[in-house]
Amino acid sequence: QVQLVESGGGLVQPGGSHRLSCVASGTTVDLRTIGWIRQAPEKEREGVSCVSVSDGSTYYADSVKGRFTISRDNAKNTVYLQMNGLKPEDTAVYYCVADQLYGCTPRTVAPGGVLAYPMDYWGQGTQVTVSS
Repeated sequence: QVQLVESGGGLVQPGGSHRLSCVASGTTVDLRTIGWIRQAPEKEREGVSCVSVSDGSTYYADSVKGRFTISRDNAKNTVYLQMNGLKPEDTAVYYCVADQLYGCTPRTVAPGGVLAYPMDYWGQGTQVTVSS
């Protein structure tokens, strides 16, 4: 079992920056992918970004490419999501997710990827609100 705990949500002004953190604990050695999924009100869940545990490859949804950066600190078992140039449409609950079966590929964060590649483990979610 793996436990994921997110932190860092809050209210941010448009154009601002914010960083989310996710601490993984438990049997993390078998994980292949760690990433972030978000869900905005009345919208489907969307894959945001993921990082491959084996080689560190990262991928991003087109909607956040160039603005968000995912990174990891293996010593702390922590994954970060640095969000820059935030827009009101980035408002959502952000979930840290991880999986033992599916790798992190462009398809993981493409439209439909959340359903096609269901993640085994989810955090409780953290709210990010972008508003002036």
